[in-house]
Amino acid sequence: MNRRATRWVLVLTAVGSLMAALDTLVVSTALSTIRLGLHASVEQLEWTVNAYNLSFAVLLITAAALGDRFGRRNLYAAGLGLFAAASAACALAPDVGWLIAARTVQGAGAALIMPLGLALLSEAFPPERRGAAIGLFSAITGLAVASGPLVGGSIVEGISWEWIFWVNVPIGALAIPLVLTRMRESFGPRSALDIRGLALVTLGALGLVWGLVRGNQVGWGSAEVPASLTLGLLLIAGFVAWELHAREPMLPMGFFRSRAFAAGNAAIFFTFASLFGTVFFYAQLLQTALGYGPLGAGLRLLPYTATFMTVAPLAGAAADRIGERPLLVAGLSLQATGMAWLALIATPHLAYSHMLAPFIIAGVGVSLAIPAAQNSVVGSLASDALGKAAGANSMMRELGGVFGIALAVAVFAATGGYASARAFTDGFGPAIGVSASLALVGALTALALPGRRASAVRAPHQLQAQEATS
Repeated sequence: MNRRATRWVLVLTAVGSLMAALDTLVVSTALSTIRLGLHASVEQLEWTVNAYNLSFAVLLITAAALGDRFGRRNLYAAGLGLFAAASAACALAPDVGWLIAARTVQGAGAALIMPLGLALLSEAFPPERRGAAIGLFSAITGLAVASGPLVGGSIVEGISWEWIFWVNVPIGALAIPLVLTRMRESFGPRSALDIRGLALVTLGALGLVWGLVRGNQVGWGSAEVPASLTLGLLLIAGFVAWELHAREPMLPMGFFRSRAFAAGNAAIFFTFASLFGTVFFYAQLLQTALGYGPLGAGLRLLPYTATFMTVAPLAGAAADRIGERPLLVAGLSLQATGMAWLALIATPHLAYSHMLAPFIIAGVGVSLAIPAAQNSVVGSLASDALGKAAGANSMMRELGGVFGIALAVAVFAATGGYASARAFTDGFGPAIGVSASLALVGALTALALPGRRASAVRAPHQLQAQEATS
């Protein structure tokens, strides 16, 4: 593939990622306004985020399998269309129930966009240039992340919160014809759809999240909570058992014999569990506790989010030279440090200048970690497994986010609330402390990654052989 063609692949796959990332971060600065406008409880507010993340997560690998069978480019374009249509439905929501339902459909669109975009990008670049390409991809995505709170704050304060969803519609409409005309179609190995596996992982994840969400509503001693959590764990165990014996599994367990694949996915799970928990609360801290408006909150988040655009491309290129392990361990350690710092100093009278250092440290850390973890996963398997590898990576990201938000909200609801600025910071500190702990667990997990020399000599055919014997 020539350089012009690869540029189109990079730009158009980044557009899809930009839509999904922009939507997440734009929503973050609108949560306080949505809570007041639709009279939502903290649990309902959580579901406006987690309904999207959960449907996104559990449909990712199925979406990757559909792309392998029917064409990654065509399904990627379909995902852009579904995402844009669901965004319009979100904008038209008359109540929080409608919004949650529309966000669920929006997550299904994102499930087509993210793994197929990463698979198309990975296939377009040779291994020696893939890390740099993923770094640039992350930088373009980082533009959405960096500008998301500012864009969201501007729209919410200048127009209304509904317009944060209308923004996606023209982006999707412009991107779809370019995807169909400028990108080459690609296919993966044709395989049967693993419907039983999909059902097990969907219901298992739902059971775990439901238990965490309901704990503070019905009481942690209620039979509903341990029953939901236990059922979720049993269904996830059932999913693993089924995948070990399925003729054509949605996630071949043999992939996990690669240390780079297994440790990279575990690290990305904890990275996003930590990240999403903080994203859910940072803008609310600035608005609910410190009194800034949506635009003011968006502006003050820029030192945190801008690192995603400036540091990520450097991290992607560095991963090609020094390997992923040092970047992941250092990045997640910095992420944990910045979050723990902010958790310890949060009060209703906190000066914004005191937030800058922990914002920047945590932002640099997560920006080092994300492209390194992605490169570890997609670089660990043969090219014909890229679709499922990318799907697994994206699923672990989103399930981590779902888990992180559910855990942080459970801690927040148990220790604080929205009654006053003091009540909010009483809950914010412990919730962000939990998020910092998740980042630290991710750093310890990343120590299991192979060193650069070990991963470089591992031949793709070895991993194919492992998959064949799984």
